[in-house]
Amino acid sequence: QVQFVESGGGLVEPGGSLTLSCEASDGDMFRSYVADWYRQTPGAERRWVASARKDGTTSKTNSVKGRFTIFRDESKKTMYLQMNSLKPEDTGVYYCKNPFSTWGQGTQVTVSS
Repeated sequence: QVQFVESGGGLVEPGGSLTLSCEASDGDMFRSYVADWYRQTPGAERRWVASARKDGTTSKTNSVKGRFTIFRDESKKTMYLQMNSLKPEDTGVYYCKNPFSTWGQGTQVTVSS
């Protein structure tokens, strides 16, 4: 099993930027599998945001395409989510996960003026 620790959230105005990080507890378990970012808002289920695979390919949900970039640093066993042109609807708690991890504490992103 592997655990992730998410960080980098905060309060930002619409149009602003944030970069989220999540560091894995186990490098081999991180490097061997796809890793995903999810977002959860109060009263709603976690929704998938983006994925980064070990071969370097990525996928993103339509609402963040052109604004968010997902990437991995294998040497640091860390995945990132660079978020630009943030909108209020991007607000939520962001989590990262792979097929063998449990849910962590997440990091809160609030987009508000």
